[in-house]
Amino acid sequence: MVEERMGDCWSHTKDQFENLEKHTQWGIEFVEKYSKFVKERSEIETNYAKQIRNLSKKYQPKKNSREEEESKYTFCRSFLTTLNELNDYAGQHEVIAENLTSQILTELSRYLQELKAERKLHFHDGRKAQQHIETSWKQLESCKRRFERDCKEADRAQQYFERMDADINVTKADVEKARQQAQMRQQMATDSKNDYSSYLQKFNQEQNDHYYTIIPSIFQKLQDMEETRIERIAVCMKTFSDVDRQVLPIVGKCLDGMTKAAESIEPKADSKQVVESYKSGFEPPGDVEFEDYGQAMKRTASDTSLTNSKESKEKPSGKSKGKLWPFIKNKNKSPNQHKEPLSHRLNDFMASKPKMQCLRSLRRGLSLKLGSGPEDFSHLPPEQRRKKLQGKIDELNKDIQKEMDQRDALTKMKDVYVKNPQMGDPASVDPRLSEIGQTIEKLQFEVQKFEGWLAEVEERMPSKSDSHRRSGLFETQNNTAVSNNCAQDRESPDGSYTEEQNSETQVKVNTHPVPTSSTPEFDDEFDDEETLPTIGTCKALYPFEGHNEGTISVTEGELLFVIEEDKGDGWTRVRRNEDEEGYVPTSYVEVFLETNAKDS
Repeated sequence: MVEERMGDCWSHTKDQFENLEKHTQWGIEFVEKYSKFVKERSEIETNYAKQIRNLSKKYQPKKNSREEEESKYTFCRSFLTTLNELNDYAGQHEVIAENLTSQILTELSRYLQELKAERKLHFHDGRKAQQHIETSWKQLESCKRRFERDCKEADRAQQYFERMDADINVTKADVEKARQQAQMRQQMATDSKNDYSSYLQKFNQEQNDHYYTIIPSIFQKLQDMEETRIERIAVCMKTFSDVDRQVLPIVGKCLDGMTKAAESIEPKADSKQVVESYKSGFEPPGDVEFEDYGQAMKRTASDTSLTNSKESKEKPSGKSKGKLWPFIKNKNKSPNQHKEPLSHRLNDFMASKPKMQCLRSLRRGLSLKLGSGPEDFSHLPPEQRRKKLQGKIDELNKDIQKEMDQRDALTKMKDVYVKNPQMGDPASVDPRLSEIGQTIEKLQFEVQKFEGWLAEVEERMPSKSDSHRRSGLFETQNNTAVSNNCAQDRESPDGSYTEEQNSETQVKVNTHPVPTSSTPEFDDEFDDEETLPTIGTCKALYPFEGHNEGTISVTEGELLFVIEEDKGDGWTRVRRNEDEEGYVPTSYVEVFLETNAKDS
């Protein structure tokens, strides 16, 4: 190596051309390897984000009725917040993958193409210079050999001339010919010497330029290219870490959100929510008193047996207040005769099915069975029913407000059309306004209906602090015509359903309503029938206010005569005196049939 006067650069390796070529090729391969590394890291981030999103989506609450229940509890809301934060956390990993691709992979891919092209150009120039110097060297060697050959030829020709000149036997012509040949060879040797000297000087200049100018310049470019490559790798590695660092604040916020959600969990509030969710509103049953079986016809139930007689006596004219029948799933059947133990009664409660009696089918012995979810939520305990009704009212009010907003908007549009006919026909808005008006009327009717049910439930519950508001609501509802001959779902203490909806609206206005006929279909059949004989007695377990034709009002604890037992339709015909008789729900009374009636 001849680099004594060169600086600390690749020019020192001007005789290591092939090694530098291998080194730069290895540098390109390293860039490709690093690009592959970043690409795989980006794919890992993408897959991780996808799995995190799928996990968050998998545990998101489903769109069903239970979602509303779960949202009441703080730990459920906290878990939902954690899932949302986790979804945002996955989004940050997607950002990492996108930034790795755009800021590193794309740049490295483009730079690799430029790097390969630049390297190819520099080594092409290097090979070209190398070939040129090698060609010059070969030409120099050729001149040198020719000069050497000509010198030898001239020396031999001179020696031949000298031998011929010394030989006396050789003619003068041969000597002259040998002399001319020697001079010619001498001249050729001199020309070859001059050519060799000239070309040697030229080669030395080219060689000097090659090793001190051309090759160092090419190697300097290769060195700059290599340093640029290394610098670019360093920038990419820094970007690699910066991409992660950029999302750390948002990731920190996501983690802080999860921590805050966990700290917001309130066990006591959740336990109170369980009470609110499952509070029935029933009152505990009274004490079971001793029953005297010594007197045959006076085996009446204790006034406090499974009832709350005190409240009923204090309010004889009001609606029957709901009683708590313990552990009852279906509360639509009253307890059996007192002859059976309490456990049998509870079993009957749980096995009974909800029914709604229709007065129109009274004499035909038919009954209509309701499904598990009637419109007025009467299948629920009072407290839960009140919540459901209130929620339904709020929902209907929102719908009414939405329709009113839409009506106001259309009204304004119509006013604009009236003032500017070119913008549209005002009459085109009228059908839609009429439709919205009808919709609002229907929704308001629904609100009145549900408010009536809500007022009824609130009156039955222990707290009656809002009687004035309910009275007003029922006065409004009482003005609404409701054509329904069958009894609407009306909940008795044990869950029976008896009276019509229009009768319900009259209860709040009149303390002692008189039964009236709601439809012309009911005739005076009951008045025309012959007086039936008494077949037993019964005692009213709950107050019943009969508002429909054929029914009779009774108060709790009242003794009546039975003239016709239940035929399977849920009604028993009783008589108070010779002039007052009618039907009462069988589940509201306890019947004691005479021995002869039982045998028949």
